[in-house]
Amino acid sequence: MQMKINNDTNDTYEVITSKDITDIEKAVDKSTLAMPLVAVYCGSRLGNSEVYEQAARELGAALADNGMGLVYGGASIGLMGAVADEVIKSGAQAVGVIPTFMLKHEIAHAQLTRLHLTDTMHTRKTVMAEYADAFITLPGGLGTLEEIMEIATWRQLYQHEKPMIILNINGFYDRMIEHLKYTAEQGFMKPEDLERLVVCNTIGEAIDLLKTVVTIDDEIDTEKMAGSES
Repeated sequence: MQMKINNDTNDTYEVITSKDITDIEKAVDKSTLAMPLVAVYCGSRLGNSEVYEQAARELGAALADNGMGLVYGGASIGLMGAVADEVIKSGAQAVGVIPTFMLKHEIAHAQLTRLHLTDTMHTRKTVMAEYADAFITLPGGLGTLEEIMEIATWRQLYQHEKPMIILNINGFYDRMIEHLKYTAEQGFMKPEDLERLVVCNTIGEAIDLLKTVVTIDDEIDTEKMAGSES
């Protein structure tokens, strides 16, 4: 299925479906990428303090300056748009993935290296995870929380071994971090699963970590992540 969207180019895009991701490596071609991509989960709003947008822009520029690109939710608004703007401005690759129904609510970024449309949120998240060599979470709302918790769950279930970073800008995630520690203390989460969610308080810390662990040749176990029963 193909679909046109109302952006500056009015291009036609192929819609990736849940059926397509049963063969995720065929649906997502990483062979022409020139750099590893970091998935950034963050808000489609800017928040009430300018420190959040500033951090998003600094992260985008820092990723590009260190040879890394971006995969994200595809929008041109909020912190999502701010990160993408800086990645693109700094000359790195940026891949956006957005469900078709969300085009009614979010304007797709018009200057991306690639833009994928998907049929569902699950398909979107699977495509993003396939592209990603690591995951970073900036401040955001329910969707952002759901994304980082799901990718942490996938790691708990041995569906990937990629770095997961919570970028705790302005102490935004302090309460969530305390709750996760309490969850582990109460026996509902293994301490090692909590430790895999690395908390960084500055962009510099996050970039230093990524530089030591991210390469474009990292192997990815995609079968279960794509929903295969084999």
